[in-house]
Amino acid sequence: MTTLLTPQAPAPEQFTDPAAAVARLEELYVQATDFLCDSFADAMGNGAPAARYRAYYPEIRIKTSTYAQVDSRLSFGHVSEPGVHATTVTRPDLFRSYLTQQIALLIKNHGQPVTIAASDTPIPVHFAVANNPDLVVPHQGAADFTLRDVFDVPDLTTTNDDIVNGVHDHDDAVGPLSLFTAQRVDYSLARLAHYTATDAGHFQNHVLFTNYQFYVSEFENYAREQLADPASGYTSFVSTGNAEITDPKAPIEQPLKLPQMPTYHLKREDGSGITLVNIGVGPSNAKTATDHIAVLRPHAWLMVGHCAGLRNTQALGDFVLAHAYLREDKVLDDDLPVWVPIPPLAEVQVALEHAVAEVTKLEGYELKRIMRTGTVASVDNRNWELRDQSGPVQRLSQSRAIALDMESATIAANGYRFRVPYGTLLCVSDKPLHGELKLPGMASSFYTTQVSRHLAIGIKAMEHLRGMPLERLHSRKLRSFDETAFL
Repeated sequence: MTTLLTPQAPAPEQFTDPAAAVARLEELYVQATDFLCDSFADAMGNGAPAARYRAYYPEIRIKTSTYAQVDSRLSFGHVSEPGVHATTVTRPDLFRSYLTQQIALLIKNHGQPVTIAASDTPIPVHFAVANNPDLVVPHQGAADFTLRDVFDVPDLTTTNDDIVNGVHDHDDAVGPLSLFTAQRVDYSLARLAHYTATDAGHFQNHVLFTNYQFYVSEFENYAREQLADPASGYTSFVSTGNAEITDPKAPIEQPLKLPQMPTYHLKREDGSGITLVNIGVGPSNAKTATDHIAVLRPHAWLMVGHCAGLRNTQALGDFVLAHAYLREDKVLDDDLPVWVPIPPLAEVQVALEHAVAEVTKLEGYELKRIMRTGTVASVDNRNWELRDQSGPVQRLSQSRAIALDMESATIAANGYRFRVPYGTLLCVSDKPLHGELKLPGMASSFYTTQVSRHLAIGIKAMEHLRGMPLERLHSRKLRSFDETAFL
């Protein structure tokens, strides 16, 4: 029988001080990952060990026998019913502010302490060594022993979206405190680094998605302007490859090869800055990006991309504020059935409309000259125009759609699914149903005149949302019957 070696963790302890509780989570996590890293380095250097090594994620747990008496307007910060609720935790250093806030609400709203201890969920060695630049997990067969015989590896039974999708076991004796288990978070942190080529610690709480690289240079220009203004509140700009500047005139080293989803961060000390992600074209990329960014618990994400205008009264450069979505992207159908409505969020809609008015200097009825509010259709076929027009055009007309793209419905639907406030403001770049195709000459002129203004609107909207209390921004529309306490 193989000997099982584990670190000697402190006994479970109750806390009424959220900062002290998070400090204990960090202590437990560092102890566990240091143990695994040291054991892994020894095994790789000295050959197959005779023992099996295991360490566990830390856990937050609360037990309450009464329903919380809280403000009915509050959509988070309390468990849905009496009982025991718990969640495993990873990278408490990265999530320190978030965890402190959520634990504080839990203690306040229930009048009960939280218990911090090591859980019974093993930490996969791949995730433990991910933050150690001196260690790399070899591919299968590269070591002289089978990795899973000595260390725990990622387990799909605890790396899934069952809680988010509302299909977890409700008969379990312990209810979930968070939408994501620690392994699910670690999985996404690793994927984010791969797809965006920036560390998760750089991501800000307000995320803009676009489907064109043209927006990046405008975002960098804006970032440099903000860094030059000491009153802006922005502290640094991070480009792909973790290249960070604080001097507005400093050069940024460009990577030899861009990642699949180039990502850029205009940072503030409290994380309330703006992240821009170029997801490229297609609903698959949109789902991939939002699947992983969701674990960082942003306060809002917006799509600011280009679309096909479907109405003859629209002109190139007009804006489309989505208030409904025709979901023909298909990538989320198994996680969020198409019969589930994706409602507009009033707070986000108002912020976007105000931002358009502020940037364009048009208000009220005059704003209708350049912006329409209506249904956006998202499809999974970039060349939808080449199909038999009788089918697609009829459905688009019946849906009252005013614009078509490939990403907006996916981002909104995943925002709904992950309880992240979402919105969409698109810019009409072509009108294929009316003979205005996206051709090289037209595109160049369009991008030159419109990208700067469109991005400015997205940024203004985020700044409006940043000034809003979280309990107001995180709408009850996004919360289910049996909801987790943590955002």
